[in-house]
Amino acid sequence: MYDAGEMRNHITFQKFNGARDNLGDLQYMDAANWRDFAYAWASLKPIAGREFYAAEQHESEVTHNIGCRYRAGLENEMRIILGTRIFRIIAIIDWENRHEQLQIKVKELVR
Repeated sequence: MYDAGEMRNHITFQKFNGARDNLGDLQYMDAANWRDFAYAWASLKPIAGREFYAAEQHESEVTHNIGCRYRAGLENEMRIILGTRIFRIIAIIDWENRHEQLQIKVKELVR
């Protein structure tokens, strides 16, 4: 179980409510088509950080683990907002299938 002192970040889960791009992908950086779904207190722990060059562009990728209390209805196609930071959900894990806590694997989107 997460210690209440670790859950000091107020996050917002958002659901996409718009048209996908030509490839069928969600437009994670388009703020106009995202609607607030739920709020939660959470812990945020970085687990990896790297910089790489792809297609002749410099990109940054930071991966985090977000822990929060269980909340039904969350989906992998949602995103998480923390202040001005945007996180793409990679996986939602119901820890030990007890409906008590979630471990959410996310990738931070760098503007």
